[in-house]
Amino acid sequence: MEFKSRLKEYQELVNQELEKYIRKQKCPEEIWNSSMEYSLMAGGKRLRPILVIATYQLFKNNIEICMPYAVAIEMVHNFSLIHDDMPCVDNDDFRHGKLTNHKKYNEATALLAGDGLLNNAYIVISQDLQNTKTKDITKKIQIFTEFSQAIDRMIAGEYIDTEYEGKKISEEYLEYIHKNKTGALLTLCVRMGAILADCEKEDLESLTKYAEKIGLAFQIKDDILSEEGNEKVLGKPVGNDKKMGKCTYVSKYGLQKAKDILSQITKEAIDEISKYGEKAEFLKELALYIQNRNK
Repeated sequence: MEFKSRLKEYQELVNQELEKYIRKQKCPEEIWNSSMEYSLMAGGKRLRPILVIATYQLFKNNIEICMPYAVAIEMVHNFSLIHDDMPCVDNDDFRHGKLTNHKKYNEATALLAGDGLLNNAYIVISQDLQNTKTKDITKKIQIFTEFSQAIDRMIAGEYIDTEYEGKKISEEYLEYIHKNKTGALLTLCVRMGAILADCEKEDLESLTKYAEKIGLAFQIKDDILSEEGNEKVLGKPVGNDKKMGKCTYVSKYGLQKAKDILSQITKEAIDEISKYGEKAEFLKELALYIQNRNK
């Protein structure tokens, strides 16, 4: 219960922060702004911004320092979801139990709403850089670089995923898809929190390994849920991966082996942060949450 309670507190904190960045002015862009808000505030686990904040709190408590980066990464995540759902990619009608953006509005509006969220993420970070003191600028420029590179990797992973639909794929390419399509942003979240908190090099290395493993675990679990999840709980159709001929851990290794791999990777992730003891309890529980989630 303690983990669930803290997770909910984090989610509420992130939602409150996101509200501050939603445009409220009335203008010809109103429908576009509404479309961005529709997806950004549609719900979801808020896992990415929570990872930024929780990692930062391993070392420091003044979380206002990391909040712009938590907001920015959630904007990027929702940009990717809008575009993933469109007919030219995954062609999904529902997300979080609601109509996908292109179904609620139209394809052109959804496309531009995704673009707008991506651009707004860069605006949030650039505004924070503008207000940064000289002594902190180097680490924030490093984060800005990693931020851009992670988005590039996410797009590359998505490209390979769509390009190889219905085709046989090597283990190497499958791992590439999973590490980049999903894992790149999750790894970035942990690294941003750690770097902003001025952690030591050894800490950054351990936390990066933890993040890479939960990133892979997250996508493997998505593969499993696409095979056997509850459509009402997921809030989106089950079986789309199989129907579209996507190569997943389930299609490559079978359902049981995919579950075994997920269990092993989760254990390895937790081992990476065991040295932090109780301070990392939430991050350990978060790894188990990713493994055991039903949506």
